[in-house]
Amino acid sequence: MGKSRRSVPEELLLLALDPATGTTAQPQTLDLGLAGAQLVELSLAGRIVPEGDRIAVVLPRPTGDPTLDHALELLRRRGSPVRATHWIGGPRLGLRQTYLAHLERCGMVTAVPGQVCGVLPTIRYQASDDCANAAIKQRLDTAIRTGVPPDPRTAALAALAHSVGLGKHLYPGNEGRSSRSRLRDLIRYDPLGGMVAHAVMDVQNGLPSQQNRSAQTTAAPSGSGGRVDRRPAAGRGSGGGRVPASHVVVR
Repeated sequence: MGKSRRSVPEELLLLALDPATGTTAQPQTLDLGLAGAQLVELSLAGRIVPEGDRIAVVLPRPTGDPTLDHALELLRRRGSPVRATHWIGGPRLGLRQTYLAHLERCGMVTAVPGQVCGVLPTIRYQASDDCANAAIKQRLDTAIRTGVPPDPRTAALAALAHSVGLGKHLYPGNEGRSSRSRLRDLIRYDPLGGMVAHAVMDVQNGLPSQQNRSAQTTAAPSGSGGRVDRRPAAGRGSGGGRVPASHVVVR
């Protein structure tokens, strides 16, 4: 894969970078979005295809992008198609930092050391090419403003941006409400991007764990007299049944 074009994970991360603070918006969900963006990029490269709500490897040949190739190899090792929600919700936290380091090596961002409260060390990231970043945002703006169906890459990027909650970062305030709505609507222009974006949102809402709980409660254990255990599942917090991504079980 040539590097004349930024990958979807790279573009998603660059969209999330706040030029004023050097931090990323939606850090809690961005890792999930980046995992989903890898699936989109691998599909655009012809390495994987969707099979319903699952992902199947059809061409295991490396792309030339080390981060993507690692994801492709993990998918290949599964041996059978994997559910998008299980892949996205799997133990791949830290993708944000991995891609930030990758963007720094490629010269797309610059790491700026600093301190929090004058004591704790921290690193801020500044985009090295503001014009290139503006061009990524302009693609979304054009699709939103004109209503012309975007190319699959832009449609998938829009779907992922919406799925991780970047709408309020890209189009803030009441004046951005209609743009946020149109950003969400772009999800329909790329079937795979839409499927992946919905999978990202499902993982955020703890859907994989909810499915497992439903399967367990439909069959009463032997000797239970038909009773169903309705105790709260482990890891279920008070936030409407939301489950942290790190607690999602990959099957």
